[in-house]
Amino acid sequence: MAELDTSSGGGKHKGGKVRSKKASTRVDLTAMVDLAFLLITFFMYTTTLNKPKAMNVAMPDNSIPTSNLAIAASRSMTILLGSHNKVEWYMGEAGKSAPTVDHYGKDGLRKALIDNAKQVESTHAAPDNTMEVLIKPSDKSTYENLVAALDEMKITNVQIYAIVKISQMEIDDLKKNNIY
Repeated sequence: MAELDTSSGGGKHKGGKVRSKKASTRVDLTAMVDLAFLLITFFMYTTTLNKPKAMNVAMPDNSIPTSNLAIAASRSMTILLGSHNKVEWYMGEAGKSAPTVDHYGKDGLRKALIDNAKQVESTHAAPDNTMEVLIKPSDKSTYENLVAALDEMKITNVQIYAIVKISQMEIDDLKKNNIY
């Protein structure tokens, strides 16, 4: 560990002046380095890493044929995901109500989801007073847009939502509003 060097450092000097021996110290730092690496290893193993954030989405089994499920138009909201981080939504059936072009965020899609859910809840009797949302991504929308729409479903506590294929009529509507 620590070592003390007491060697004289040379021969005898002539002349009568005797010099005192100087003790030089040398500290062995091998144990300190070992301790440092042990501490680094300990803190690396005990640190909690970020847990991945994932949302469970129930997907249907494609091997089982299913029939089209009827959705009440009066309590359904359709969200069309376009390009340039724009979204278009409408209540009811396609072509019967004017679509609204909006953006993602608390003043855009989130506000529309909350307002429409309150309207459906106030105009329908239980148990049919929950809004159903159809999310229809287009070819021009990004994966980030779909994740943002799913996040809005979770934030606004929408219980029934589905990701479905967009129709040609809805693509034409997106083109008409310059968000395709």
